[in-house]
Amino acid sequence: MRILHKLGLMNMVILAIVAILTPHDWYFLILTAAQLIFVPIVLSSIHETKQIVWFAIPAFLAVILIQLTPDSTWHAGFAAIYLIYTLAVAFEGVKRFLRRGFTHMEESFIDLGMMFLAVGGMWFFAYEAGIDTGFSPIMTWLTGIHFHYAGFLLPVFAGILGRLYKSKLYQWVAPALVLALVLVALGITFSTTLELISVFVYIFAIYGLIGMSFRAGYQHNVQKWLFRISFLALGISILFSLLYAYGNWSGYYTMTIDFMIKFHGLTNALLFAGIGTIAASSFTPPQRYEKPVFPVSELRGGLSIGESFLTGKKANQDSTSGLVDDMDVYNLELNTTVKDFYENTSDYRLYASVHWKTWFKPFAAIYKLISHYVQQINLPLSRKRVEMIGDVILIKPELDSRKKVRAWLRKINHHTTFVALYSEHTFSGETFMNIALPLPGSTMIGVLNLTQEQDQLILSSEKVGIFLAFREYVMKLPISERFKVWETDVGQLHAQHNMWIFGLPFLSIDYDIERK
Repeated sequence: MRILHKLGLMNMVILAIVAILTPHDWYFLILTAAQLIFVPIVLSSIHETKQIVWFAIPAFLAVILIQLTPDSTWHAGFAAIYLIYTLAVAFEGVKRFLRRGFTHMEESFIDLGMMFLAVGGMWFFAYEAGIDTGFSPIMTWLTGIHFHYAGFLLPVFAGILGRLYKSKLYQWVAPALVLALVLVALGITFSTTLELISVFVYIFAIYGLIGMSFRAGYQHNVQKWLFRISFLALGISILFSLLYAYGNWSGYYTMTIDFMIKFHGLTNALLFAGIGTIAASSFTPPQRYEKPVFPVSELRGGLSIGESFLTGKKANQDSTSGLVDDMDVYNLELNTTVKDFYENTSDYRLYASVHWKTWFKPFAAIYKLISHYVQQINLPLSRKRVEMIGDVILIKPELDSRKKVRAWLRKINHHTTFVALYSEHTFSGETFMNIALPLPGSTMIGVLNLTQEQDQLILSSEKVGIFLAFREYVMKLPISERFKVWETDVGQLHAQHNMWIFGLPFLSIDYDIERK
């Protein structure tokens, strides 16, 4: 049994004693139960580290002392200790995300739950320290409890359910949870209309989770009914939140804060959180994510890349004129000119026309300010057809563990556009093109599989992906790309390069390629 799980079980006994001795109103124990029992037990099931345990023990003691002592200036210090613990959990959530990146949505929502716990810690500290947040003290406290239950427990439970069952509906439900969490905070702060909308978004997400909980395959029948009861309890309590939000919006109040604390709070604490914690901790399904296996370039860039990046890296012996020595390693029956282009790249001239999608142009303009200085992935904003000139340079083998790496340097009007380091690797009998683009302190890696569609060569990242490597992290980016290369006339090629971010097209580049 994990340490946090043991501490959570011990805290159940401690909480019972605290409930008898506390000088504070009973409803404050709803947050205390999350702090001492639900959060540590659930954390032990998804991500327990020594660092979290070290911070947890003094944090639990601080929460207990807050409940056992009357209000005083000491409470701010105790709450600060608890805040540090939640920040440690959030930091582990960030690291957990960076090790994987934008893949396996269910795991990303567990990461977000860990991060949102720190927001709950901040509001708890604000309440105990008497900080003026612009809200009444009770609303400050309620925001703290909201981020413990709806901010931490709900995304984590949704993530665990996603491990068991992830339909197309999940792709909408899970993001809706995060959207609702943000909207409710904005609504309480700025607009009762936004607050009401946030509850409708919550209803969509929660009832979607209820539906999936009845379709998921479970390891045990007990787990099945525990999860269903947990989500159904939330489905009932959210309806009372709707009535409360409607009252704030219309001025016709049917629900009071006092009723919401008693009914909504207790329902969520006992049925949603209590039963959900048992389901999540007793039968935690393993995550589906497996770390991809491919060689990662050790080369990293400085603040500026450009042609100077290659200084001192050129191999003293051998030479190359192509991105690939022999395209036959990809086991394709390629058009002769396409094959020759990749094997003798320096023998060809390259003309490009860049097309930024309309919705992305404001972001492209901002990005251009950075890329102009960094001199990497430095594409023009204009659609004007321009020539890309450059060289293919063999890199010293001791600098990169990948085999026979060569750099393709491309420029437009003497300004560096790309510095791309090409290699290939084989995994499970299939050979992939492995392209690294050094960035400040990091490297972006595109792992492309090569296929054919009639006479067209297709290079796509969809099978493996595009990654960002920095320090010990290799995270998948929400970016995908696809190249099509084909012969248009004798000795002439055309290529289309399309890119997507979060599934939305944002860039396309048309290349005309002709033999010198």
